[in-house]
Parts: sequence; C-alpha cells; structure tokens
Amino acid sequence: MAEEVKQEEKKTDVKKIFSTIFKVILGLAFLLLGVLAIMRWMGNLLVVIKGCVGLFLLLAGMITLAIAKE
Repeated sequence: MAEEVKQEEKKTDVKKIFSTIFKVILGLAFLLLGVLAIMRWMGNLLVVIKGCVGLFLLLAGMITLAIAKE
C-alpha cells in the first residue's frame, strides 16, 4: 500500500518536472520570436506607437475630466 503511494507520488513529480520544463522552453521560444519580430518590423512598430500617442492623450484627458467632475 505504501509503495503504491510512493510510486504515484514519483509519477506526479515527473509530470510536474516535464510540465515545468515544457513551459520554460515555450516561454523562451516566445521571447525569441518577440525579439525577432520587433527587430524585423521596427519601422512599422514606431508608426503604430506614434499613431497611438494621440488616442492615449485623448483618453487620459477624458478620464481626468471625469475624475475632476466628481
């Protein structure tokens, strides 16, 4: 009985280890792809950021006015 419990614990430990390793590898792959995408499309990224500045300021102003209204 006790041996079965120990074997079950070992199986779950192995599953946890493989799950953690898989998540780390997947996270590193996503980081690498993100860096490569930023490097590849840097010009387009800057255009998008510049285009969003106006909308951000507009929303910030609206929120500030809504808070000041109270």
